[in-house]
Amino acid sequence: MMFRQTALAAVAATLALCSLSAHADKKEQIQKVLSVQQPALEDMARGVAEQPARQLAGGARNILVQAVPEDKREATAKQVDAEIKKYLDGAIPAVRASAIKLAPTAIGPILEERFTEEELKQLVVMLESPILKRYQSALPEMSNALLEKVVEDARPAVNPKLQAAEGNIRKLLDTASGG
Repeated sequence: MMFRQTALAAVAATLALCSLSAHADKKEQIQKVLSVQQPALEDMARGVAEQPARQLAGGARNILVQAVPEDKREATAKQVDAEIKKYLDGAIPAVRASAIKLAPTAIGPILEERFTEEELKQLVVMLESPILKRYQSALPEMSNALLEKVVEDARPAVNPKLQAAEGNIRKLLDTASGG
């Protein structure tokens, strides 16, 4: 009887250790996926930080043209550019650090839930693939080529709609502003 209990305890302990080891191996694969994806996380962070800067620059451009005397525009534009650069120099590293810090707790549980250890290993191999890297490096060129063709093709259908909307908005603003 004692032997049986000891044997069962040993089997249970072995199964627990195997389970912990498998769990640790899966965690290791998740870390590899996150590590391989770090450049994409950094690009995402850059985009998040740059979006407000683009909005600031666009708004400043409008005000420069409409409200700043012509003789002061260039100097003011340079000052605005310097402020935007200062913002980006501080914001991009902060958002990048946040993305890298939070990725394991935000992405890790999703990977853990939806992928087996073997699938994670395959995912790492795929993400490290030179073919995938070449494909990803060609994406901007492919996207630009498609965008050019879409704009060219859709322009005849879109331009009249845009001109009508601009005219209608101009009338609404003229009416509301009294002229």
